[in-house]
Amino acid sequence: MQVFPAYSVRSAGVRCPSRRNFLSGTAALAATAALAPLRAARAQGAPKPKTRLVLLGTGGGPRIVAPGRSKSANLIVINGAPYVVDCGEGVAHQLVRAGVALNTLRYVFITHHHSDHNLDYGNLIHDSWAAGLRAPVDTYGPPPIKAMTEAYWQLNRFDIETRIADEGRPDLRTLVTAHEFAEPGPVMQNADVKVTAALVRHPPIVHAYAYRFDAADRAIVISGDTAYSPELIALAKGADVLVSEVMHLAGLENLLKRVPNAATLREHLLASHIVTEDLGKLAAAAGVKTLVLTHLVPPDDNSITDDMWMEGVRKHYGGTIIVGRDLLEI
Repeated sequence: MQVFPAYSVRSAGVRCPSRRNFLSGTAALAATAALAPLRAARAQGAPKPKTRLVLLGTGGGPRIVAPGRSKSANLIVINGAPYVVDCGEGVAHQLVRAGVALNTLRYVFITHHHSDHNLDYGNLIHDSWAAGLRAPVDTYGPPPIKAMTEAYWQLNRFDIETRIADEGRPDLRTLVTAHEFAEPGPVMQNADVKVTAALVRHPPIVHAYAYRFDAADRAIVISGDTAYSPELIALAKGADVLVSEVMHLAGLENLLKRVPNAATLREHLLASHIVTEDLGKLAAAAGVKTLVLTHLVPPDDNSITDDMWMEGVRKHYGGTIIVGRDLLEI
C-alpha cells in the first residue's frame, strides 16, 4: 500500500501523484458477495480496478482551522468515477488540487448535517456545472438533503437561469437527483461499488451515518462524526481502510481554555466524538487493516505530533495507523 501526498497540479501537461447493532457479519459478507462478478472478471484477466482514496479535508469542527487542514471531505475514485463524501467548505478547490476535473462529478454522499460536513454541498455541484458539467449527479444523505437541494436552487435561481439563457448551459436543476434515506442499510449499488450506511452515535443529531464502499479491490469505510459505536464496528468488519474522526483528550482541554462556552462544548464533544484510546479499541474490534485519523479535534494544535495522535490508538490497535493530512492519498 502506498501512502503519499496527493498534491496534484496540472501544469505543462504534468500531473503530480494524487492520491449504532443493525449490520451483522452476514450483512457484511453479503456486501462482499455482491461484488463477486467484478472479482470473477479480474480472475479472467480483466484489468485490475484501481480504487483511490484521497483525504480532501482533515480538520474537525466548524472553527477556523490552521492552514493545511480544510473542512471535512473525502474522495474515493472507482474506475475513474469520483465519489465525494462530505462537502466541507472548500471541497471544490480540494478536488481540483487532487487532480479531479470538476465536470466529472457524479456522486456525492453526506454523512450528517453539521456545517463542517455540508456547507459546500450545493456549491460543489454549482462549481462543477460552471466547469462544464452536463452529466447527471446523484447525491445521497439523511434528511433534509432533498429540502436543502431545493433551497439551494431557490437561492441561486437568478444565477442559474441567467447562465442557462446567456451561456447555453443545461439546466443544473434537472441534472441532480437527491436520494434521501432515514434508515441504515444499502444506499446505492452500481457495477463498480456497493455503498452501505450505518447509523452512528453523534448526539444530538439523530441521523448521522458512516458509509462503507465495497469495490472489487478495496473496502473503505468513512466514519463521519461519531462517539464509540458498535454499529460502526459491524460496518467496518474486515475493511481494508477505516477513515475515522478522532479527538485528542489533552488537546481538547487546551482548546477549551480558549473558548467562552467551554463547559457546554466539552459536554457535547465528549458525548459525540471518539477519543484516541476508544478509536483504537473500535478499530481492533472491527479488524480493519489500516486506520486513518481525520477530522482531528483540535485541528489547529501544532503541539500535538503525529506520534501523540497515534499513542492512544496504539494501546489497543496493532494495525497500520496513518495521521491524515489534506490531500494525502492512501
